[in-house]
Amino acid sequence: SSWYVYITTPTEKEKNEKLRCCLCDLDPKGPSGFTGWEGGPEEGRAHGAPPPPARRPHRSGTDATVFSSSSSSSCRGAGRVPWQPNRFAPSPASLQRSWGLGRGSPTRGRGLSPPLPPALPAGLTRLGQSERPPASAAGQAAARQLRRDLELCAPPQPERKFGVVVVGVGRAGSVRIRDLRNPHASSAFLNLIGFVSRRELGNIDEVQQISLEDALSSQEVEVAYICSESSSHEDYIRQFLNAGKHVLVEYPMTLSWAAAQDLWKLAEQKGKVLHEEHVELLMEEFAFLKKEVVGKDLLKGSLLFTASPLEEERFGFPAFSGISRLTWLVSLFGELSLVSATLEERKEDQYMKMSVCLETENKRPLTWIEEKGPGLKRNRHLSFHFKSGSLENMPNVGVNKNIFLKDQNIFVQKLLGQFSDKELAAEKRRILHCLWLAEEIQKHCSAQK
Repeated sequence: SSWYVYITTPTEKEKNEKLRCCLCDLDPKGPSGFTGWEGGPEEGRAHGAPPPPARRPHRSGTDATVFSSSSSSSCRGAGRVPWQPNRFAPSPASLQRSWGLGRGSPTRGRGLSPPLPPALPAGLTRLGQSERPPASAAGQAAARQLRRDLELCAPPQPERKFGVVVVGVGRAGSVRIRDLRNPHASSAFLNLIGFVSRRELGNIDEVQQISLEDALSSQEVEVAYICSESSSHEDYIRQFLNAGKHVLVEYPMTLSWAAAQDLWKLAEQKGKVLHEEHVELLMEEFAFLKKEVVGKDLLKGSLLFTASPLEEERFGFPAFSGISRLTWLVSLFGELSLVSATLEERKEDQYMKMSVCLETENKRPLTWIEEKGPGLKRNRHLSFHFKSGSLENMPNVGVNKNIFLKDQNIFVQKLLGQFSDKELAAEKRRILHCLWLAEEIQKHCSAQK
């Protein structure tokens, strides 16, 4: 018969223990529980590798998962491991068919490990041979994200729950409280302690109001969701980080590039997660644009946003209150440089129009306009021209569902350490670049007054 040995490191073993219940619907300590692959179970499944049925220690000290293509066979040097069927594992016959193996296989009787099938993912090895070449960057990123999603849903009742307090109960804060109270995969890792508000509200949907001082001093509170107006974000973030709490904050995290840098340094010093929400990147519209733009050579583009007025004292200069549009442009076309910026204001009419000329690294022009006033409906108008064609305005691409919950999933994955340093650094660079651009735009407009 043919035998295959999949090697996993001790750290992979610890991670895969969390996934067994979710993937196999079995007791994690049962003999036929899912044992996983080096590089993640999703990589193995994506390439047709079946869940191995049994696990035994290997002499080298690493963990070896061994399974056979027949139900009663022995293997020199590894002992006898009987087939353990479960609802995910294929039969020995289907295993042979899918991998082109059988009683007449040329590998039969030649030792412990015949050649692995050509489609197995990077990170799977057979004894005595080196690892296969790594997968593409896009494939690795997709596999990492799928693994995070699987690990989130793995334990139905996690041993550790992070106590959460929500600061500010406006639109965003109310949605956050709703998502925390409803049964979701990421909510299972979080325990809503209460909310903080300047208003005396008592309770909201049986969630108790607590004072800011109690939230900062409580050992039970480990996470703060900052959902107040933008002008108060910096102060709240600093207080909760100094109190040793993780922080999720609605964009923009600050109204100053220097302040954002300082807060990130503080978070790193405290060893805490500082996460700035960007639900605009989780919208169906952005997903559509990303697919349309990828691989195309931009000639020029423009993005106009209209809406009702906002109080600058509470939500900041228009370049900061509209930073989600700037984030779209940076995420689509890379880091940008500022060419010019103007601001037209009629305060007696509550009207303003900010016009910004930007440039890509390839010197392609991009125009960003924010126009706000009474009677203006919330809408986006875009125009992107490429060498291969044009994209005018946004088609109806569907309803945005649970975007704040999706952002919470990302935050919980950060709490669980499921993002690489490289991914976190890239996100931080993008956020700081957008805040720097917003500040430069404000400086240009202020200089004209």
